[in-house]
Amino acid sequence: MGLEEGDGNGVSPHDIKLALEGHVKEKHKFNPLSPLSHRDPGYKASPSLDDKVHVLVCVYSANASELKSSVLEKMKDIREAASELDIPQLAILTHIDEACGETEKSLRNVYNSKYLRKKMSDFSSALGIPMNCILPVKNYSDETSLDEDANTLILNALKLMTDFGDDFINNL
Repeated sequence: MGLEEGDGNGVSPHDIKLALEGHVKEKHKFNPLSPLSHRDPGYKASPSLDDKVHVLVCVYSANASELKSSVLEKMKDIREAASELDIPQLAILTHIDEACGETEKSLRNVYNSKYLRKKMSDFSSALGIPMNCILPVKNYSDETSLDEDANTLILNALKLMTDFGDDFINNL
């Protein structure tokens, strides 16, 4: 379940905003037809710092078609709520090897690919996440051994996520 197209599908932006603030209890099952309220057993009235989100990460597939406007609006709404809470934001662009012939040949071409640059630029413009906060990664899908270039991209993304989270906590 995610941010599917249309109302009543996926997790509601309202519930995600509550999760950003730490108001959602562990193991709460989201119901797309009934957003969480302060009267529900899954609602946490007094969240601690550990309950709150420290980094918002949007994940988008490089080989996916354009986002539907309703999904994009939900993402913008959630991103704006995170901005109001001063939560840092990143985006992960996945499946870069499947979407682009240059990166399929060599992941070292990732930042030279005009196709991926355009995909990242379009996503940046549509959502408002700066280009330097959109991180391309290759998914491990059918490999039987580790790939040093894929690991570098993945570890770079993980490092930035943890650095952004540390900065968020240190600035409180």
